[in-house]
Amino acid sequence: MRHAEAQALSRMDDLMRLLRATPRIRERTPGVFYSRGRAFLHFHEDGADLFADIRFSGDDFERVRVTSPAEQRALGRRIAAAFEPDA
Repeated sequence: MRHAEAQALSRMDDLMRLLRATPRIRERTPGVFYSRGRAFLHFHEDGADLFADIRFSGDDFERVRVTSPAEQRALGRRIAAAFEPDA
């Protein structure tokens, strides 16, 4: 499974906009996001499928399928909830 390239990232425009607009997340290279100076999220592609490796807490990444728009919206909701002021 390789890191997602620009063409794959373009399939997630809405999710990418949300990530780029989240104040406590910084995109260091295309599709690789950090939070509080620590790797937070990056994407992989495996054939036609897209996956996000995301670290909500602790040291381990959680792999989440984000191939479909519904999967992308679900991840976007989880990320928004994680960065709410009282979260």
